[in-house]
Amino acid sequence: MKTDAVKPYYAVLQKKKVALFCKRLFDIIVSFIMLVILSPFFLILAIAIKLDSKGPVFYRQVRVTRYGKEFRIHKFRSMVVDADKGSLVTVDGDKRVTKVGKFIRKYRLDEISQLIDILEGNMTFVGTRPEVPKYVAAYTDEMKATLLLRAGVTSTASICYKDEAELLTDAINADEVYIQKILPEKMKYNLENLEQYSFWRDIVTMLKTITAVIKG
Repeated sequence: MKTDAVKPYYAVLQKKKVALFCKRLFDIIVSFIMLVILSPFFLILAIAIKLDSKGPVFYRQVRVTRYGKEFRIHKFRSMVVDADKGSLVTVDGDKRVTKVGKFIRKYRLDEISQLIDILEGNMTFVGTRPEVPKYVAAYTDEMKATLLLRAGVTSTASICYKDEAELLTDAINADEVYIQKILPEKMKYNLENLEQYSFWRDIVTMLKTITAVIKG
């Protein structure tokens, strides 16, 4: 990550130390409170997932976060067991998605368990979505600048590409289309947000995300 392409973004963040401190403090306090409040709902989701299909409640796929650190993400399982032995991206109408999975994916409920990852320090509320190592290996030098911050639950790119699965539906090779076309476009948003980073910009992104989920 010590490259000329990353240095400008590093320089920007060096001037944002107070904002980054507020960001982490916000993450800890809000994620803890939400985990306590949502714990009964977590239990209901867990029971529904177990009754719907065989397998664990959580899907623990390896993802990449700050400085290239790998961690196992917490997502409520929305697909059948061993679904990731196929393509690592999901298309619209994917047969690997379970009945309960269709519902929780529609309303992004599979993502709320990432509150655990935020509290643990592997993720943040707003930031570049955590990719699998395979896709991170395809990053250009400039894209690696997004690894200067923790991976996020949501971002401007996530909002703009909330219907990503539909875009990949007719692709012959979904992984190839994602790496060559969708990933570079999403990274344009991620790098722009990194360059213009502010704590209040994060708050606005969170509000936009809530609005987008409500609108479906």
